[in-house]
Amino acid sequence: MPWLLIFFLTPIAEMYLLIEVAGYIDVWPTIFLVMLTAVIGVALLKRQGIATLTRGMARMQSGEIPAREMAEGILLAVAGALLVTPGFVTDAVGFTLLFPPSRMLIAQQMLKRVQVHNLQPGVQNNFQAPPAGSERPGDDGPVVIEGDFERRG
Repeated sequence: MPWLLIFFLTPIAEMYLLIEVAGYIDVWPTIFLVMLTAVIGVALLKRQGIATLTRGMARMQSGEIPAREMAEGILLAVAGALLVTPGFVTDAVGFTLLFPPSRMLIAQQMLKRVQVHNLQPGVQNNFQAPPAGSERPGDDGPVVIEGDFERRG
């Protein structure tokens, strides 16, 4: 229910703020300001995304699971969507997600709600097979599709 309320109230808040700001500084400066925040946000998003990707790759190469980096990547994707959406409320939330300390705090809260398993070959895994009897009737195991590959051109 709260997400539905946010979904409907956000556009109303955005329109109200845009009208109020345009009343103070005029229409064209308001449009310029909205476009400027989008451009600055996308530039920051690129830098933060590359930094997060680099950290995640380093953790993978050291044999660790980059769970925090994956959570931050999701938050960065949300931030990017919010920053290219015209408006000041979505920009404020997007910039909050771009700010590393707040993003890391939110990512930690996200990771508290999930369970991370290491599924690397040769490593003790936490993965458990489904309980007996949970297969579909007539299911003979995983589907294997055989085929040949030929490169042309």
